[in-house]
Amino acid sequence: MNGLKKRIGVLLLNLGGPEKLDDVEPFLLNLFSDRDIIRLGPPFLQKFIARRIVRKRSPASRENYRKIGGGSPIREITGKQARALERLLGNGFMVRPAMRYWHPFTREVLAEMRQAGVDEIIALPLYPHYSIATTGSSLRDLRKTAGRDHPPPAIREIRSWPDQESYISCLAGRIEEGIRLFDDPAQVRIVYSAHSLPRKYIDEGDPYLDEIKTTIRALEERTGRSGELCFQSRSGPVQWLAPSTPDMLQHLAKEGCRNILMVPISFVSDHIETLYEIDMLYKDQAKDLGMRLESTRGLNDDPVFIRALEELVREKMRGPIPGSENDGS
Repeated sequence: MNGLKKRIGVLLLNLGGPEKLDDVEPFLLNLFSDRDIIRLGPPFLQKFIARRIVRKRSPASRENYRKIGGGSPIREITGKQARALERLLGNGFMVRPAMRYWHPFTREVLAEMRQAGVDEIIALPLYPHYSIATTGSSLRDLRKTAGRDHPPPAIREIRSWPDQESYISCLAGRIEEGIRLFDDPAQVRIVYSAHSLPRKYIDEGDPYLDEIKTTIRALEERTGRSGELCFQSRSGPVQWLAPSTPDMLQHLAKEGCRNILMVPISFVSDHIETLYEIDMLYKDQAKDLGMRLESTRGLNDDPVFIRALEELVREKMRGPIPGSENDGS
């Protein structure tokens, strides 16, 4: 194993998504049952309220997934990312996707790694910006599931990476590529659309919004172009981050904007939010408002993005193993 005494597992943590239309309802139930992502009444009523919401939302959600091919491509894309990263890391590494709300679940992947002799894991969330609703929930699930093993594997956690150099380079390249789609680059407004989050989480100290802004500052320095930030994918009767993406489009139309390059700033893989919401819903809204909207391509398994993931893993490996005498805990 090229001098490595043990095999290291790398988990690419992501949301997951229904692979076929019959998966939509159980996927949504898993999602809305998680209080880290949205709090529905008192804890003992969470699943009851979740079931009611899912029954209402499932028909529309199924139709949206039908429009993008009958399911989410996120498992396939994350699998490609894992295989590309494993090739880049070389011998001694086992890289697998681990999804929070659909297969392959963390428990399934940990069982595979245990059988392969993995006793040290690097948890790499595919969320560049930390939030309790994404990275926090995935890491908590990982710790709980891994803690059932005897002995449990050592876990190194990568918390967030909003200004990782290769990640910013890949995003900047996508922006420069997108601007070239328009005849007059000077007349293009850049709009960063991030997945929304309940405002209460930010008020309680969640760093998600600050880390989004960190990424945008790094991109503005790299590209020399400023942009507007808005938020998509709201769900549930709570106050969400504002402005919403639809509201931003209306605002820009009133200002006389005619060309928009939308950058899905918090997404590293194509999913329902990019393929349906941005490429269909918001593009149609922009057209109705007299504007042309184009979006940057997903990072997916772009070699520059995979290099960013490799650099994150190798940097984390240079630190002490959690629970060791030198980990500072």
